Amino acid sequence: MNRPLLLTGLAIVCLLAAIVSMMVGTTSLPPARLIAAMAGSDDPVARIILFDLRLPRALLGLGVGAMLGAAGAALQGYLRNPLAEPSVLGASSAAALGAVIALYFGLAALNPLLLPACAIAAAVIALAALFAFAGRSEGPLTLILAGIAISTLAGAGISLALNLSPNPFAAMEITSWLLGSLEDRSFDHVRLALPCIAVGLVLLLWNGRGLDALSLGEDAARSLGVNLLRLRTRLLLGVAIGVGGAVAVSGSIGFVGLIVPHLVRPFTDRSPGAVMLPSALGGAALLMLADIAVRLIPASSELRLGVVTAFLGVPVFLVHLLRERRLW
Repeated sequence: MNRPLLLTGLAIVCLLAAIVSMMVGTTSLPPARLIAAMAGSDDPVARIILFDLRLPRALLGLGVGAMLGAAGAALQGYLRNPLAEPSVLGASSAAALGAVIALYFGLAALNPLLLPACAIAAAVIALAALFAFAGRSEGPLTLILAGIAISTLAGAGISLALNLSPNPFAAMEITSWLLGSLEDRSFDHVRLALPCIAVGLVLLLWNGRGLDALSLGEDAARSLGVNLLRLRTRLLLGVAIGVGGAVAVSGSIGFVGLIVPHLVRPFTDRSPGAVMLPSALGGAALLMLADIAVRLIPASSELRLGVVTAFLGVPVFLVHLLRERRLW
């Protein structure tokens, strides 16, 4: 498919999904009322719903989805593994552990912004540990092993916090946050997360040509003038900062970084560099549509985003499995 046409189509889907996201909810805002609220009408209820609840939620949905989609595409290109996603390097698990620490020790009750701050700090610490474990090795296998070690350690820490929870309500609060949600987010969360996401996206998109060269092999990439150590450093920084900021405000939302590159890759020339930007737009659209779904699906309480994205990931896994079986 023509690349400008693909990017334009995905951008339109993102825009439409964001508009629908601001319209639907417990109190619906029809298009006329939504436009009037944006224009500063005298309807205070509509303005509060739009600017205090729905607009921050839509902005975070777009940003978090874009970051997860781009990170998944970049890691699949760098590690040359179709099952790679941000959790492979332990960034999302470490950020989740940081948030759980804030919940367990009551820091989130002192100031709501301490929770995302702890998540971002934990992601950065995980990045430092990843560099220490991987050393100066340029191969992807070392990174995968170091990432698995960090992810396992973070998972163990989360399990320990759940095991030592002083009461069932504390355990339920931690579990609910881990399932992922954009409910009740404000512009304070937007101001905290979007700069991290912007820095992460810039660092990842900067690697497009290097990842294309790396798809020919490490020796070929070096012969084309690619500095693999700098490429890896930018990639890890982008994933840690961007995904850390995203997880800090949304909780653990899996499968977006895994399935979106597979969905957009057939419409590109399949080179890693060409997949990243469409994956960012596709991730934003997918997360917005999932966030709309959690509000429209009838349930006693709002479903969690991580649950919906997990159900979306299963069909993609099955399609990939059937495709691989045809190649065996």
